[in-house]
Amino acid sequence: MFSVLNMSSVADDGDLTAKANIRNAALRLFAERGPDAVTMREIAAAAGVSPALLVHHFGSKDGLRAAVDGYASRAFDSLFEMDERALAGALTGDNWVSVADLFARAFPHGSPLPAYLRRLLLVNDPAGAALFGRWYALTRRLLDSMTEMGAVRPGEDPAVRAAFFLANDLALILLRNQIAAAIGIDPLTPEGITRWAREVATVYTQGAFMTAPGEEPS
Repeated sequence: MFSVLNMSSVADDGDLTAKANIRNAALRLFAERGPDAVTMREIAAAAGVSPALLVHHFGSKDGLRAAVDGYASRAFDSLFEMDERALAGALTGDNWVSVADLFARAFPHGSPLPAYLRRLLLVNDPAGAALFGRWYALTRRLLDSMTEMGAVRPGEDPAVRAAFFLANDLALILLRNQIAAAIGIDPLTPEGITRWAREVATVYTQGAFMTAPGEEPS
């Protein structure tokens, strides 16, 4: 649904401080097991520091989790920093990609950020709900702009249409492991996303059914 050009890795902010190292270790453990299942001692061990240093930098586990959520939210939101009108215009050209494609381009292989987003969304974490709300609002605005440009057919229910597009894109991230097992390739690798995007683009632009559901063939 979305398109952004010439992206660098938003996950690599060049911050190599001890505080960032702790945050990154917590991010990876939270993505793997969930924040509630991870202890401060485990985070300290993964970061190679003392538990006291975690308290010094973040005050508590809640403070550390807030820092991780803030960092992840900034990384996710940076995927869509292009001017909305320019973004809508790009979507009408030859550079169509999905949210999942943005993740594959922006985050290096092995990044915990896609897995962290999956956990935030599936457990209805407040940070995940806020992200979804912002992305849904952006999708609505983009569809409105693209409809005005004549690139998208008007829909009878714009709210449902926007939710459909966003949910369809996010499904590749939320069901990454299951889809990989089904099609035989990780869909967030360059090869996997190319294969996925080709078929999705065909469905979006040409449709998948010979007749509308519920209609009799002519």
